[in-house]
Amino acid sequence: MSTATLPTGRTVTVITGVEFLLSMVEAHRGRNGNGNGFKMDSRAQQELKTIEQQIARLQAVASAEDEDTRKEIQRLHQRIDALRNQVTSRSVAWEKTELARHPQRPYTLDYIERVFTDWSEIHGDRGFADDPAIICGMARFHGEEVMIIGHQKARDTKQKVYRNFGMPNPEGYRKALRAMKIAEKFKRPVLTFIDTPGAYPGLGAEERGQAEAIARNLREMARLQVPTITLITGEGGSGGALAIAVADRVLMMENAIYSVISPEGCASIMWRDASKKELAAEALHITAKDMSEMQCIDGVVPEPEGGAHTDHEAAAALVDATLQQHLSEVKQMPLSQLLDSRYKKFRHMVQFFRQEV
Repeated sequence: MSTATLPTGRTVTVITGVEFLLSMVEAHRGRNGNGNGFKMDSRAQQELKTIEQQIARLQAVASAEDEDTRKEIQRLHQRIDALRNQVTSRSVAWEKTELARHPQRPYTLDYIERVFTDWSEIHGDRGFADDPAIICGMARFHGEEVMIIGHQKARDTKQKVYRNFGMPNPEGYRKALRAMKIAEKFKRPVLTFIDTPGAYPGLGAEERGQAEAIARNLREMARLQVPTITLITGEGGSGGALAIAVADRVLMMENAIYSVISPEGCASIMWRDASKKELAAEALHITAKDMSEMQCIDGVVPEPEGGAHTDHEAAAALVDATLQQHLSEVKQMPLSQLLDSRYKKFRHMVQFFRQEV
């Protein structure tokens, strides 16, 4: 038998097999939402590529005169194209959100371990308790003494509960302010690392003055008389992030996000449907690129290929170089100019105008 022909029964079997594989991909995507997760998208791309190879082999050996087979192959190609469009048309902002929340992404202590030396942690707010969701301490950065303040998440369940999932209570912000005042007293630059879904919204936190603690930090940071640099390493959520982010330089990692509310929270409020999180993420303009274009930040720190979670050492090296550059710049500014520049930066941030027609 010539290789240019294929028995009808075998053709039907191959087509049926391809249709089954396509159905599996479609069903898997349906169960996981509209492209929910990089693993899903990567696997879908691989599966579609495998299916296309099977169709190509079928085309190579199928009878050129078999009109039914050609129509069936064309229909399969259309289904593949539709699925590929779904896979590749995901919200860029939501992709960044997933990367910013990646469980293996380096946290504040990971950067401290790799970038700083002589780390000495400060505990407690001298008023109520210590808050493990925010860490503070003194360290040396290339020989220079600095104060480090940052949110701290965790990877295992026990530590997540201990760190309150990176959501600070009022005592965390008061501890941060205490550390800032120590830095101001000894003329040490303040470096803050942001990675939090937001301030903890619990009843106890509200009773102990969550809003007041955040507001006080905003005021005090605005007039802190030492150079300050903030780096958003993952999630920068609401006032919980800004409470330690009123700085002379605000930087963002390439795959970090910075927003007044989470995409899920925004979607729940705007559309009463949290599944519209991708649409909300785009509307909020939360990516480093968006923040840079709106002049909300002063620079974007590149990440290793695939994201900071793929190589902690390389990510830390990039952070190290960027912090050196910006710290050197702000240290050269006179104090009066530094404070005036800091005030103007936040006062004139994100100014919009409407052109009258």
